[in-house]
Amino acid sequence: MTNEEAKAALAKLIGCEYTEAIKAEITRLTGRVLVVGPNEPHTKEINNARIQVLTDDKGVITGVCFG
Repeated sequence: MTNEEAKAALAKLIGCEYTEAIKAEITRLTGRVLVVGPNEPHTKEINNARIQVLTDDKGVITGVCFG
């Protein structure tokens, strides 16, 4: 799945609260196991398989980025 395909598959999660269940859903929808949410440690190394979940200050998903 390309990044654009992954972004389209995850669009329905925008506006949802980020939880461990949502993290598992992201993996299920995209097949990618490297999902990083807010305040979760990760390397600064570029990794195109990584999905980083962006949230607002209340933990609501505002978008995703890759790398």
